[in-house]
Amino acid sequence: MFDQITILGPGLLGASIALAVKKRGIAKSVHVWSRRATTREKCEQTDWCDAVFDTPQAAVDGSSLTIICTPVATITPLLTQIADSLAGNALVTDVGSTKGLICQEAGPALSGHAQFIGSHPMAGSEQTGMEFASATLLQGATCLMTPLPDASAKACEQLAAFWQALGMRITCLSPQEHDRIVAHISHLPHLLASTLCNYLAEKEPEWGNYAGGGLRDSTRVAAGDPELWQQILAHNQAEVLNAIDGFQTELDRLKSVLLNQDSDSIKRFLENGKKYRDGLYSTEIH
Repeated sequence: MFDQITILGPGLLGASIALAVKKRGIAKSVHVWSRRATTREKCEQTDWCDAVFDTPQAAVDGSSLTIICTPVATITPLLTQIADSLAGNALVTDVGSTKGLICQEAGPALSGHAQFIGSHPMAGSEQTGMEFASATLLQGATCLMTPLPDASAKACEQLAAFWQALGMRITCLSPQEHDRIVAHISHLPHLLASTLCNYLAEKEPEWGNYAGGGLRDSTRVAAGDPELWQQILAHNQAEVLNAIDGFQTELDRLKSVLLNQDSDSIKRFLENGKKYRDGLYSTEIH
């Protein structure tokens, strides 16, 4: 599909994309840049990286597709840095967990040098770093694309075909709709897991030793990188606050039926929760 692809930030997602690209023969060569010299050295020892560069400008030179896989707060500054080094017909995307601010700033940052279309592969882990990368991480997952109204139809089709070639399902949304959705299905669950961990941290330390799989499973995402999540929450603050308000209403409703010892309502509450969990991922995406 491409002669050359550049990955800026070969962490868990960036390295997993590169691995999948190589495994599926989607590009002739994969170029990489990382801010850390130690990561660049590790990339040079892999079989999925064809060239490693000390600067992002050098890494994107000659690439048809550049994928920015760095924390959300660094994406716009990187776009500004690489703008003059991009070919006029180059396509640029990212994998950030927020989209409103990034897509708003991308156009001025690139100053017409290339086409930017936001992407958010809904795949990942609480683990970070290229050592946890997998060629199958994206397989079967959804990629949310957020093209602006003036985005080239050809570029949108090309980017969608790329993610599909990696085994992903594609849904296109506005950046604003994206941020509203992920605030509820991604950012809120992370905060709930962190809240539960903060609450339990105030209890007796040995309690954690008694826990079964339920606590482990329900708090897994709380092990994510705090600095990365701090940036995500800052970018999507308004929508996250709306999601918290909605959840608080539901929690107050649960508290009320418990106080009233309303067994029928408690059972319906648990049944509704089970119904949603049992049907997760079963709804057809249009």
